[in-house]
Parts: sequence; C-alpha cells; structure tokens
Amino acid sequence: MNTKKINIAIDGPSGAGKSTIAKILARELGFIYVDTGAMYRSIGLYMLRNGVDSTDLPAVQAALQGIEINIAYVDGAQHIYLNGEDVSELIRTEAVSKAASAFSAIPEVRAFLLELQRGLAAKNSVIMDGRDIGTVILPNAEVKIFLTADDTARAERRYKELIEKGQEVTFESVLENIRQRDKNDSERALAPLKPAEDAILVDTTKLDLMQSVEAMKSVILEKMK
Repeated sequence: MNTKKINIAIDGPSGAGKSTIAKILARELGFIYVDTGAMYRSIGLYMLRNGVDSTDLPAVQAALQGIEINIAYVDGAQHIYLNGEDVSELIRTEAVSKAASAFSAIPEVRAFLLELQRGLAAKNSVIMDGRDIGTVILPNAEVKIFLTADDTARAERRYKELIEKGQEVTFESVLENIRQRDKNDSERALAPLKPAEDAILVDTTKLDLMQSVEAMKSVILEKMK
C-alpha cells in the first residue's frame, strides 16, 4: 500500500488482544509485527530458569549479560529465540507472565531491549505492541492506538486461550493475575502504562476478534491517508 516506512504503536493492558490483533493487521497491511511482550517474557523465562530474583538488581544485571534475544519470521509469524532456543510457546505460561511483569519494571531490563526494539522500527514498517510503545519506545510513530477492554472481558479471553493450550488454570486466578499486572504496569515509576497524548482509544470489551480487527484497521487507514 503506502511505500514509505510507517510505524504503528499499539499499547494497552494485559489481555486486551494486542498481540492477536496486531499479528492479523501486520499480515493484512504487509507490515512486520514486533511483539515486545514476548521479549520481556523471554527474559522472564531466563530469570526463572536461573533462579534470579527480581529484587536482586546485581544478579539481574549479571544475568542480562548471558541473554541473547533474536527474532525470526516464519510464514509471517514472529518467533522468539532465547540464546538460540525457540521459546515462542514456552513463554506463554502464567508463571512466565508474572515474571515478565516483575522484570519489566527494572530500568536495566528495559534499556537492554530498547535498542533492539528501536532498531527494528528504524529499518522496517512495523506494528509494535506493548505497554509503552507510543510513549517511550516509538514516540514519533505515525499511528498510536491504546487498545483496552474491561478486566473481566480480558480475563475471559486469556482464560480461554490458556485452557485451549492445555494449561490448568482457574478463571479466578487469571482475573487476579490480570488485575495485578494492571496495577504493576500502571503504578511503576519507569514508563508506566498509559495512553500517549496523541493515541486513539479503541475499546474492545463488546467486540469479537474480527470486529476488533476492523475497528483497528479503520483507525490505521484513516491516519495513513
């Protein structure tokens, strides 16, 4: 479609459907999809495997030196590699989700990933989703969207997703995790979750997946005119 490089920033709370919707939009619009949450989850997985406590900053800093994260695109889908291992599925557990939330609040962890994230956007037209894309990572993105839904709707979607993957979780635990992540993400001192001043709010509480995709696409196409 448009030949010039365009960056699209999608922010929002856990379980809002950012990654699922962004993947579909990237495929339909011909953009590269960058899932920043997967990067933080990869770090969370590494820290869990190595017994690193998020409150032990020296240990976290030392552990970061042993981490290499790479991205590859297979049939248009992003795969995350942690020190050469494809961890795309391994990072989608509740335990890793909690670890990602804890470690993402650490400035040194965010700085570690910032260069990689901005480098991808500088070279490509990307759709990047996360918590602080429009406010911190890509403040000059041509399109900024804040995607949200109420916490119950988000928990229902996440619960269904985890059950379909064979994980043993309860709806109550998923809802509590969603609410705790909302609290952690919005109250952290560094890059808290909030809409960019020029972001467009899209609420998907009452929308199904394809309705959400169409709502997002209409916003993007309007901004790209």
